[in-house]
Amino acid sequence: MAERPGWRQQAESLGFRFHSIGGQPYWDESVHYRFTLPQIESGIEQPTQEIHELCMDLVSRAVRDEEYLRRLALPERFWDLIRSSWVRGEPHLYGRMDFAYDGENPAKLFEMNYDTPTSLYEAAVFQWIWLKDCIEAGRLPAATDQFNSLQEKLLLALGILAPKIHARMHFASVRDSIEDRATVEYLEDLARQAGIRTSYIAMEDIGRTAEGRYTDCDNNVIEAIFKLYPWEFLFADEFSQYLESAAATWFEPPWKSILSNKGALALLWELHPQHPNLLPAFFETPAEAASALPSGWVRKPLFSREGANVELVTLQGEHLEAPGPYSDFPYVRQAFHALPKFADSYALIGSWVIGDQPAGIGVREDDSLITRDSARFVPHIVV
Repeated sequence: MAERPGWRQQAESLGFRFHSIGGQPYWDESVHYRFTLPQIESGIEQPTQEIHELCMDLVSRAVRDEEYLRRLALPERFWDLIRSSWVRGEPHLYGRMDFAYDGENPAKLFEMNYDTPTSLYEAAVFQWIWLKDCIEAGRLPAATDQFNSLQEKLLLALGILAPKIHARMHFASVRDSIEDRATVEYLEDLARQAGIRTSYIAMEDIGRTAEGRYTDCDNNVIEAIFKLYPWEFLFADEFSQYLESAAATWFEPPWKSILSNKGALALLWELHPQHPNLLPAFFETPAEAASALPSGWVRKPLFSREGANVELVTLQGEHLEAPGPYSDFPYVRQAFHALPKFADSYALIGSWVIGDQPAGIGVREDDSLITRDSARFVPHIVV
């Protein structure tokens, strides 16, 4: 499909400044994916809901049994923080599951991004704008739809939170990441629409009081904070010694560190073997992974992002490996399951959960079986 005239200028005007990265396209509307309603409802939405409920059950088990936390390599000094955040019912906002789905066979879960998922703005807003523009221009039928209730559900979730945020809610990301900043700015804008007072702060600028409360640049105590910064990084930071005394409400909450860990894939398989939407996965020990998956496997660090340090061997023996900074962490091995290939690209479905409900999808395309940070975001329609 031909690109819309002037879409790059439109993207810039709407704050979507990372539509191209390193001179290469990130947003790609030269193609789009078409789904039927049964493919969405039965093939993606239903498995997303079911696996989300299995994830919540996993957290409930893990906070009651320290052996789970130990196997996930979570630092022991933060187990009480993780446990208490779940017991107190600290709310969560969003997460994304990544599926391989060919439109015919059951979708297979590759991993969960339940702590710091990105590609939110482009999934929630820009692909919806693309759809509306194409309908208005007569390039798509008027009845064309999209699996996309992300913004509505985010506004609803933030509206429910608003009465509980008594001061202001801070939004934080790493200073030099354009993509992270854009995601945070989008969520901050939605929070303001929901009636929450907000402030932005770079993670590097967070300070502390003598009593161990976190503060912003104006020395305001941080009561509630959305941070696009992984829990495993925060646990390793010098300032992590004040996590308890900070008494802050975190988004995402500390219990999400259980689900942002690739070890959760092994635990889910252990608890629900033969589940049609799960792939066999095992913690990498000589007794488990090597014997259980002698061929056709994917090796992933417990903590990693954007395909970094992922290694795979196909059933035909082809070997692929992506570099990255996470090689010092323990690993899991997951059974190899090829992403479906359409034309010359491999497609990964990102299925979003807002609160506890499936809310929409985004499609990422890559030229490799490993979906990397250079993968393209491609819009979709439901026909």
